[in-house]
Amino acid sequence: MTYPIVYALARNCVVSPLNVRTESDPDADAELEAMIGEAGFVLQNLIGTSVKRKKDHYSIFGGGRRLGRVHALIEKGQLPDDFKIPVMVMPDAKRAIEFSLAENQKLQMTAADECTAYKNIIEKEGKTAAQVAARFGKTERFVLGRVRLADLHETVFEALRTGDITLEVAKAYGSTSDTARQARVFEQYRDSYYRDDAFTIRRELASGSYRGGDPKALLVGREAYVAAGGRIDSDLFSDSASENWIDGDILDRLADEKLAAEAEAIREREGFGEVRAVPTTRVSYIDLDGLRPVRGEIPQPTPEDEARSAKIEAEMNTIAEAANESDDGITEDDEVRYRELECELRDIQNRPPILTDDQKASALAFVVIGEDGQPRVHQQVYVSPEAIDDDADDDGDGETDGTVSAKPAISQRLADELATMKAELLRVHVASDPRFALDLGTFVMVDAAQRRYSSSDLASELRADAAPSRVIGFKSEALAAEEWAKLEAGLDRSWLDPDAGVTGRYDAFCALSEEARAAWLGWAIARTIHAVPARQTGSDFVDHLGRKLGIDVAAWWRPTANNYFKRVTRGSIIDLFQEIGGSELSQRYGASKKDLLASSAEQLFAGNIIVEADVKEKALAWLPEAMCFEHPVAEPANDDADGETAGSIDAPTEAEPTGDVDEVEPLPDAA
Repeated sequence: MTYPIVYALARNCVVSPLNVRTESDPDADAELEAMIGEAGFVLQNLIGTSVKRKKDHYSIFGGGRRLGRVHALIEKGQLPDDFKIPVMVMPDAKRAIEFSLAENQKLQMTAADECTAYKNIIEKEGKTAAQVAARFGKTERFVLGRVRLADLHETVFEALRTGDITLEVAKAYGSTSDTARQARVFEQYRDSYYRDDAFTIRRELASGSYRGGDPKALLVGREAYVAAGGRIDSDLFSDSASENWIDGDILDRLADEKLAAEAEAIREREGFGEVRAVPTTRVSYIDLDGLRPVRGEIPQPTPEDEARSAKIEAEMNTIAEAANESDDGITEDDEVRYRELECELRDIQNRPPILTDDQKASALAFVVIGEDGQPRVHQQVYVSPEAIDDDADDDGDGETDGTVSAKPAISQRLADELATMKAELLRVHVASDPRFALDLGTFVMVDAAQRRYSSSDLASELRADAAPSRVIGFKSEALAAEEWAKLEAGLDRSWLDPDAGVTGRYDAFCALSEEARAAWLGWAIARTIHAVPARQTGSDFVDHLGRKLGIDVAAWWRPTANNYFKRVTRGSIIDLFQEIGGSELSQRYGASKKDLLASSAEQLFAGNIIVEADVKEKALAWLPEAMCFEHPVAEPANDDADGETAGSIDAPTEAEPTGDVDEVEPLPDAA
């Protein structure tokens, strides 16, 4: 059956209460409004019924969003007051909800089709990106970005079309216009674990170049880089900080020149004996090797500093106490505030030493590039090598202690080159002896981890820093936390003699039993693992490691009232009872108050309530999704005769329910 379509005055149309759409998206509404305003008409008819006793008035139950945007455009004066819209008039409202639901079932256009459409409009209709943006309520940058994606290498674009890669990954490939490089990186990662990691793909595409937000780029400046012949491959999917500066060699040269000039200016202004420019954000241990710090006088804190420190510590304690007392832990705002206070307190406590003019005159300072691109003097200055030579040759005749001829001085450049070749020699020998390398790597990581201050004397960049806590002041008190404390307490610390020096500690560490050294290695690696919520970057790898180790989470962790059930809604607990034991179990506790319900749930999922065997089995095996190493995958067969998973450990016996569960009295049914 066909129904008549009339052109009705928009001001005579209202949205029907039978319209099924009650929520909308402000961004999508803005786009729709822009499209109608640009076109000057409504492309698709609305659906409605005549309003009784009001001639030419209509109640709209299909197309309410379009009607709302037309009304908004009329109010803004972008459409005339007598603007008309097409309305399919139904004889009655009997099927209004059915038609409204059907009218709102839209199939979203794929990203690939959208990109092709924008490109074709520009190329075949002769439109500009700005015109297309105005027509569809988008920004010009958005349209140009979609056109850039349409120009991806055909293999990459086809992967987007078929859904083999996401839109975010396609944007990562679009960060460069070099389609040949896109194809090479795509082939490199298409079967890799990192195939869906947009960050890794961007980094690989940018290899050998710099981002616009890199400290070197900020130091040199875009204008100077381009003037020197540097090329920029703009990234249409982010801001200027993410654009590619292709010619890294040009940027390196300009940064070296500018930093050297800044270093000389600082030397003249501050009166240092020597200032070395280091075109990085920090000074490495190689740069500091053999240098002796200048010990300036640390100024006493001012009364204002002490008062401010007391206020900061008090506020930090208040935040930590509130986090401990709250079931939900620390709020996001409080965590940000806590970090800010930490930084401020650290700045107050770490007051830079004050040097005399004589100390500066014989001191060596380093100038580095700050994260903001500004040259900065490294916080510690050192005794100049020339001053050390002068001290060693007190009588000025070229001899030390008046008896032995001083060795000929060599330039710092030559000293660095010789040190580099010496390190190469050491590296090749360490790499050729895996057992030696294992002991060395373990020692370097754990020795650095046991210190409060600098570990530059270890002559290595290897570190195993503890992963930062996601929640300030949180103590899980879970079985795994208790086991970790036992593990740490059992580590052999006999080698940790602070007076033995790094070489003495290393020899003592190597003298430990193989089992003791292996325990330190496991500790060092394990403490670096981050806590990653489900479906965030890195969670897939965490889950993979858990599966590979064969961790039986249910044996180690059970949901309790405090760690889970009091933190979720009452309805969620009832639904869970329904899932585990059916309607009988959910109805039994359905009338319970939240606290009693949470306690009952704790007992049920610990196996302490008398229920049917299959219900008990389900309850003891249930875990919230966030605690699961989910989606197990097939692993290679284990060569061990007993078939156990390599590296897996059994849960301590304390994790098992105590007593005979069948003898536990059931909790009283809810009234």
